[in-house]
Amino acid sequence: MGTAARPAFDTDTLRRGIEGHTPETLLSLYADDAELRVVNRNSQPSHPTVLHGRDAIGQMLGDVYSRDMTHKLEKCVIQGDSAAYSESCQYPDGVRVLSESMITLRDGRISEQIMIEAWDE
Repeated sequence: MGTAARPAFDTDTLRRGIEGHTPETLLSLYADDAELRVVNRNSQPSHPTVLHGRDAIGQMLGDVYSRDMTHKLEKCVIQGDSAAYSESCQYPDGVRVLSESMITLRDGRISEQIMIEAWDE
């Protein structure tokens, strides 16, 4: 009797997902019941934006990837069932966004993510 291969979370797939032009690859890295907490100027630590489930996360990613901007994975560290990464983004007018994420993995997929964003103002 064989065993099913466990999906692997790796830097190359994360890079393709972040730097791609559509959200599908990045969304495929999330568990169906994943939770994403976003902290930024508008959603501060005591009241973060919290998205529950791959559908809600997919809607947010669809909005982000519909914008005219570039995304770059700057650094990623994976250790066991945890990972952290830095992402930089830029709009055509020069406005930059930096985000830092800490994630928990379950069965090779993102189950929890805390993302902290900072925007040029």
